[in-house]
Amino acid sequence: MSLYGIAHRLSTIRDADHIMVISDGRILESGNHESLMNKKGQYYKMVMSQMGNMVL
Repeated sequence: MSLYGIAHRLSTIRDADHIMVISDGRILESGNHESLMNKKGQYYKMVMSQMGNMVL
């Protein structure tokens, strides 16, 4: 079974099996929370921004 969810508060999807970062209809990144954080890409930037620790 598959379930798709859309979240603006990233803490709600942290434990998801698979996360996709989509912008302008394109998948930018996908993986679980840990792998996306290690990539330090767009997902990482959004998480850090929500935590108040934006890295430029």
